[in-house]
Amino acid sequence: MNFITTPVKGMSDILPADMKLREHVLRLIRDTYATYGFEEIATPSMEHIENLSGRIGGENEKLIFRVLKRGRELEKGLETGELSDCGMRYDLTVPLARYYSNLKNQLPTPLKALQIGNVWRADKPQKGRFRQFTQCDIDIIGDSSVMAEIELIAATCGMLTRIFGEVGVTDFTVHINDRRILKAMAQGAGFAPEQFDDVFIALDKMDKIGPEGVRESLLKSGCEEAAADSYLAMFDGFVSGESAGDFCGRVCEGELLADVPAQIDLIMNSAAGMTAPGVHLLFDPTLVRGMSYYTGTIFEITIDGYNFSIAGGGRYDEMIGRFSGQQAPACGFSIGFERIVTILKDLDWKDPEAGREKIAYLVDEKAGSEKIMEVFARASRDREEGAVVSVQPLRKNAKFQVESLEKNGYGRVRKVYADTEL
Repeated sequence: MNFITTPVKGMSDILPADMKLREHVLRLIRDTYATYGFEEIATPSMEHIENLSGRIGGENEKLIFRVLKRGRELEKGLETGELSDCGMRYDLTVPLARYYSNLKNQLPTPLKALQIGNVWRADKPQKGRFRQFTQCDIDIIGDSSVMAEIELIAATCGMLTRIFGEVGVTDFTVHINDRRILKAMAQGAGFAPEQFDDVFIALDKMDKIGPEGVRESLLKSGCEEAAADSYLAMFDGFVSGESAGDFCGRVCEGELLADVPAQIDLIMNSAAGMTAPGVHLLFDPTLVRGMSYYTGTIFEITIDGYNFSIAGGGRYDEMIGRFSGQQAPACGFSIGFERIVTILKDLDWKDPEAGREKIAYLVDEKAGSEKIMEVFARASRDREEGAVVSVQPLRKNAKFQVESLEKNGYGRVRKVYADTEL
């Protein structure tokens, strides 16, 4: 048998330096969200296939890593064609909905949950797109007021400010919209409700293909030309910085909206008072978010110079009810952990603990048991004084060993023989 040394395509081995960066970012995420009252929970990596394929995960449902049934159940499955009874989770939101429905009687209201874990998608691997990657989510379940959105946005902006402040990045943009505004605009343009998903899919590409590309996509999906033109005309007069109230007053007043624009303006004004000066909150009527389970406010965060978001989320008030039969308001934010790590590496992140003294003791094999005990005792005293200490056998190629340690930040490297004074 020929063993393969490279990881499965779309998955990655992680070097010590990269792991240090990842753990540092995770520590800042946990520390920041804890100050806002979020408590960490965990859900299994594997989920029931019925939950994963229940038409609430959008395009991700096409990317499920299905797990085969086992033993007699697999034999039965070969007869019925149902070969899978579970799969690897593709996000953390669907498992959270099941978790809450199962344990709600043991959980506080509202629940302010932090989840950090790997997810899997059978995607085509490419730069920045993996089959296994880490997601970080915060969610508030049980709060139907806009205070949930305000808290999520403020907490996430605070976390990003801490993380990116270490590489001198202080400016972020929070884009905010509402699915109800999207529906009101689509309805006002003359689209039928069953066409809304096609309309939103096309609009979601506005920043990449422009208005003409969106129009072409709408027509290809079977939409009428008059409706497409009417819809795109709604965006013509929009200018960055316009309030939700002013925009909706011009293009889509109606019963669908009620007090939605006022809610968005309240969220933006309140969150702005809780974030750093470099954080900009903008109403963005072209923001869609791809997941079909969103029911209200949606939001994304971007950094200048990068053509992707680093965090996104929204309100999904109907998902919990699909699991438990009892509706529960819910709102969440997913942080693009892998993207954040990639940007930090691009910006030459430096370990804030790099200045900590690092000492290595290289012990000769003939040093003797008493000298070995003395070395470990000395290493313990050095650690108590705050140093990072590594004790290793002295290799025959000592020159390469010392160079390797110095490359990894060890400023003091001592070779220890039987007669060495410590």
